[in-house]
Amino acid sequence: MTWDVYHLVVHTVTAFVLAGGRSSRMGRDKAFLELGGRTLLSLALDAAGAVAPNVRIVGSAAKFAAFGPVVEDMYPERGPLAGIHAALASSATDLNLIIAVDLPFLHPSFLQYLISQARESPAVVVVPRTDEGLQPLCAMYRRSFAEVAERHLRAGKNKIDSLFAEVHTRIIDPEELTQNSFQQEMFHNLNTEQEWTAAQTRLPPI
Repeated sequence: MTWDVYHLVVHTVTAFVLAGGRSSRMGRDKAFLELGGRTLLSLALDAAGAVAPNVRIVGSAAKFAAFGPVVEDMYPERGPLAGIHAALASSATDLNLIIAVDLPFLHPSFLQYLISQARESPAVVVVPRTDEGLQPLCAMYRRSFAEVAERHLRAGKNKIDSLFAEVHTRIIDPEELTQNSFQQEMFHNLNTEQEWTAAQTRLPPI
């Protein structure tokens, strides 16, 4: 591998949209809910594509293959950690952006900031934290995090946040968000019919 190719692989980002959730609280597939006349899946793919040259969907190939490259879970029915693991295990790049499909108010300017912080830091994970807690489904992961995720999945553990204590983690705290004019409201996800109805009054940034 030449230096130029190595440099490209190291600094190129792959973005993954986690779309494989069961949407049990919503009662229907969130990926295909419409907001402002567009599906949440379409909004997420556009947000990811605005900041990364390679975008993939993590979910069922039967359901999502028509919308782009799909990566399927290696540990089905194990929640978002399994999706993160599948994404990282399939990635050809060291840096990887992970976003959930139900975060329609994410702004590409924040995602670009997130990527820039990951490039400047040796951290394995770069994750924002709001007043409501860590946001692991809008974060940057180095490919090596797949090993930590797999170890926990094999042990029957599905929680994500607790794994951050095992790796070098860079947290973007609420003060840093405010200093850079990023609003915490962009991390509001849509889990219920009521949240989706309330979101109709807001326009997604894409």
